[in-house]
Amino acid sequence: MNKAPMEVPAETTVDRATGPSPFLRRQHQAVVGLTKRERFLNACHCRPVDHPPVWLMRQAGRVLPEYRALKEKYSFLQLVQTPELAVEVTLQPIRRFDFDAAILFSDILVVPEAMGQGYHFRESGGVGMDFAIRSAADVDRLSTGDIVEKLEYVTRAIRLLKTELDGRTALLGFAGSPWTLANFMLDGGSAKEHMKALALFRNDRRLFESLCHKLTAAIIEFLRMQISAGVDAVQIFDSHGGLLPSNDFQAASGVWIREIIAALADRLPVIVFSKGTRDWNTLAKTGAHVIGVDHEVTLRDVRESVRDDIALQGNLHPGRLIHDTPFMIQEETQRLLAEMGGRKGYIFNLGHGVPPAARLENIQMVVDTVRNFA
Repeated sequence: MNKAPMEVPAETTVDRATGPSPFLRRQHQAVVGLTKRERFLNACHCRPVDHPPVWLMRQAGRVLPEYRALKEKYSFLQLVQTPELAVEVTLQPIRRFDFDAAILFSDILVVPEAMGQGYHFRESGGVGMDFAIRSAADVDRLSTGDIVEKLEYVTRAIRLLKTELDGRTALLGFAGSPWTLANFMLDGGSAKEHMKALALFRNDRRLFESLCHKLTAAIIEFLRMQISAGVDAVQIFDSHGGLLPSNDFQAASGVWIREIIAALADRLPVIVFSKGTRDWNTLAKTGAHVIGVDHEVTLRDVRESVRDDIALQGNLHPGRLIHDTPFMIQEETQRLLAEMGGRKGYIFNLGHGVPPAARLENIQMVVDTVRNFA
């Protein structure tokens, strides 16, 4: 096991005339030669790194020409459910951009599917569920048994990926939050405005909690399965967290995320990404080791609000990957890195997922800029 690098005392400073002190030079030497996996895990645990690790949400998939070539032969569900294909899609961005972390190619809706509510892709766009949750009887139909067996293809993909990555690159697993999954399940899939979950929370709390109890149990089993298969960290996607008024967030979403993280018992780092949520104290109380920050807030403000023993991840605006020049991307990436300079627990990422029209040269510029930042 690698020994954790020595902590740098808060009072240590750099003399601009003479350069880093001997102590800081020794500190830098202590983290030289990190693998990408070690760099990522050090950042998750707020330990020293040579530079921040970098990966991007939705890095595997639609932006890459090699992925689009696969999609001409296979459906999305085939890519997700065939371990060898899921491995190939997961590794494509690692081969091209050499990110510090790979994230398993899958979908948050595999959990409802394993519970008995399948999903598909509509010809008009978006996701459709095979039926919508409308009553207590519908919730009763959902099963939390056999989650591991039904999602065994995920276990196989993770084990294959661990062999391919060979300890050099971190591997992330993930799941959707109960609140976010409930929105899809109650609306019957994608919706312009997800409203039914909040209405159920307000008008029939008992039924809402019955659904979330089942989802929480299933997600815990799913994440434990991924951990046992060998992932290095997991991310909980609370993608619809921002739909909740701040005074409802804890009861409708935060409490379930906290239960999930507690059940994982600190076996590995847990990242929580709750898009649109601004109550950083509530997110910190979930037990998250890393909090993802979306692009609609100032990273510096979050840094000042969150304890130093919780790492932060984010938050370049995804749209800039489409519209900016590489030089503009370099400048904005450097600005964000400077805002987080000196904070050990920082992982560079976007404030949401990579858009399909992102320019590949801009993604490469993000990686190069982070790697060369000093």
